[in-house]
Amino acid sequence: QVQLVESGGGLVQAGGSLRLSCAASGRTFSNYYMGWFHQAPGKEREFVALISRGGGSTSYADSVKGRFTISRDNSKNMVYLQMNSLKPEDTAVYYCAAARNQRTVVAAYDYWGQGTQVTVSS
Repeated sequence: QVQLVESGGGLVQAGGSLRLSCAASGRTFSNYYMGWFHQAPGKEREFVALISRGGGSTSYADSVKGRFTISRDNSKNMVYLQMNSLKPEDTAVYYCAAARNQRTVVAAYDYWGQGTQVTVSS
Protein backbone atom coordinates (compact mmCIF):
# COMPACT_ATOMS: atom_id res chain seq x y z
CA GLN A 1 0.00 0.00 0.00
CA VAL A 2 1.02 3.56 -0.70
CA GLN A 3 -0.76 6.43 0.98
CA LEU A 4 -0.76 9.78 -0.80
CA VAL A 5 -1.79 13.15 0.59
CA GLU A 6 -1.93 16.27 -1.58
CA SER A 7 -1.70 19.86 -0.37
CA GLY A 8 -1.15 23.34 -1.74
CA GLY A 9 -4.33 23.96 -3.66
CA GLY A 10 -6.27 27.19 -3.42
CA LEU A 11 -7.71 30.20 -5.22
CA VAL A 12 -5.43 32.20 -7.50
CA GLN A 13 -5.90 34.82 -10.18
CA ALA A 14 -5.17 34.06 -13.81
CA GLY A 15 -1.46 34.41 -14.48
CA GLY A 16 -0.56 33.42 -10.95
CA SER A 17 1.28 30.41 -9.57
CA LEU A 18 0.69 27.56 -7.15
CA ARG A 19 2.88 24.71 -5.97
CA LEU A 20 1.16 21.44 -5.16
CA SER A 21 2.80 18.89 -2.90
CA CYS A 22 2.12 15.19 -2.45
CA ALA A 23 3.42 13.30 0.56
CA ALA A 24 3.79 9.54 0.22
CA SER A 25 4.04 6.86 2.87
CA GLY A 26 3.98 3.10 2.89
CA ARG A 27 5.85 1.01 0.36
CA THR A 28 9.14 2.21 -1.14
CA PHE A 29 8.35 5.51 -2.82
CA SER A 30 11.23 5.34 -5.28
CA ASN A 31 9.80 2.14 -6.81
CA TYR A 32 6.91 4.08 -8.33
CA TYR A 33 6.39 6.42 -11.22
CA MET A 34 4.41 9.40 -9.96
CA GLY A 35 1.75 11.29 -11.83
CA TRP A 36 -0.51 14.29 -11.44
CA PHE A 37 -4.01 14.27 -12.85
CA HIS A 38 -6.86 16.75 -12.73
CA GLN A 39 -10.62 16.50 -12.90
CA ALA A 40 -12.94 19.42 -13.64
CA PRO A 41 -16.66 19.26 -12.76
CA GLY A 42 -18.56 17.07 -15.20
CA LYS A 43 -15.38 15.91 -16.93
CA GLU A 44 -13.23 12.81 -16.80
CA ARG A 45 -9.99 12.69 -14.87
CA GLU A 46 -7.12 13.69 -17.16
CA PHE A 47 -3.37 13.25 -17.18
CA VAL A 48 -1.30 16.34 -16.36
CA ALA A 49 2.29 15.20 -15.74
CA LEU A 50 4.42 12.25 -14.72
CA ILE A 51 7.93 11.69 -13.46
CA SER A 52 10.11 8.62 -13.56
CA ARG A 53 11.23 6.72 -10.47
CA GLY A 54 14.59 8.48 -10.28
CA GLY A 55 13.25 11.84 -11.43
CA GLY A 56 15.32 11.99 -14.61
CA SER A 57 12.42 11.74 -17.05
CA THR A 58 9.20 13.74 -17.18
CA SER A 59 6.19 13.96 -19.45
CA TYR A 60 3.42 16.56 -19.71
CA ALA A 61 0.02 17.03 -21.25
CA ASP A 62 0.17 19.46 -24.17
CA SER A 63 -2.10 21.86 -22.32
CA VAL A 64 0.44 22.43 -19.54
CA LYS A 65 3.79 22.16 -21.33
CA GLY A 66 5.98 25.14 -20.59
CA ARG A 67 3.81 26.19 -17.64
CA PHE A 68 3.90 23.26 -15.19
CA THR A 69 6.90 21.42 -13.77
CA ILE A 70 6.79 18.09 -11.95
CA SER A 71 9.58 17.12 -9.57
CA ARG A 72 10.21 14.65 -6.78
CA ASP A 73 12.44 14.25 -3.75
CA ASN A 74 12.88 10.56 -2.97
CA SER A 75 14.71 11.33 0.27
CA LYS A 76 11.54 13.02 1.56
CA ASN A 77 8.95 10.83 -0.21
CA MET A 78 7.54 13.93 -1.89
CA VAL A 79 6.37 14.86 -5.37
CA TYR A 80 5.58 18.40 -6.46
CA LEU A 81 3.76 20.21 -9.23
CA GLN A 82 4.82 23.80 -9.84
CA MET A 83 2.08 25.55 -11.78
CA ASN A 84 2.85 28.90 -13.40
CA SER A 85 0.87 31.17 -15.73
CA LEU A 86 -2.34 29.60 -14.51
CA LYS A 87 -5.47 29.88 -16.63
CA PRO A 88 -9.15 29.60 -15.67
CA GLU A 89 -9.29 26.34 -17.60
CA ASP A 90 -6.77 24.86 -15.15
CA THR A 91 -9.50 24.94 -12.49
CA ALA A 92 -10.01 21.38 -11.23
CA VAL A 93 -9.32 18.97 -8.42
CA TYR A 94 -5.70 17.83 -8.71
CA TYR A 95 -4.69 14.31 -7.72
CA CYS A 96 -1.32 12.68 -7.33
CA ALA A 97 -1.02 8.99 -8.10
CA ALA A 98 1.54 6.18 -8.09
CA ALA A 99 2.12 3.58 -10.79
CA ARG A 100 4.51 0.70 -11.43
CA ASN A 101 4.81 1.60 -15.12
CA GLN A 102 5.42 4.81 -17.05
CA ARG A 103 1.90 5.40 -18.28
CA THR A 104 -0.39 8.40 -18.73
CA VAL A 105 -3.73 6.61 -18.39
CA VAL A 106 -5.79 6.63 -15.19
CA ALA A 107 -6.19 2.85 -15.18
CA ALA A 108 -2.42 2.32 -14.89
CA TYR A 109 -2.21 4.01 -11.50
CA ASP A 110 -2.59 1.87 -8.40
CA TYR A 111 -2.73 4.46 -5.65
CA TRP A 112 -4.40 7.86 -5.45
CA GLY A 113 -4.57 10.77 -3.07
CA GLN A 114 -7.78 12.47 -2.04
CA GLY A 115 -7.21 15.50 -4.26
CA THR A 116 -6.73 19.22 -3.73
CA GLN A 117 -8.88 21.94 -5.31
CA VAL A 118 -7.28 24.52 -7.59
CA THR A 119 -9.45 27.44 -8.67
CA VAL A 120 -8.18 30.06 -11.10
CA SER A 121 -10.23 33.22 -11.39
CA SER A 122 -10.28 35.36 -14.52
